[in-house]
Amino acid sequence: MSKVISYFSQVWEELSKVTWPTRAEAIKMTLTVLIASVIIAIFIGGLDLVLTKFIGKVLSL
Repeated sequence: MSKVISYFSQVWEELSKVTWPTRAEAIKMTLTVLIASVIIAIFIGGLDLVLTKFIGKVLSL
């Protein structure tokens, strides 16, 4: 049991050393990730659509 307590004590000590982002930084980073995710999703969706149409035409020959 003392190992578990020691482990969590060390975890808490390390977490206290972390430099946490400010609220503004966290919001900015979150928006950046969301925008990048939407752009990548649109790109992959478009690529999928084009390839689906292309393969459909090739197979219908």
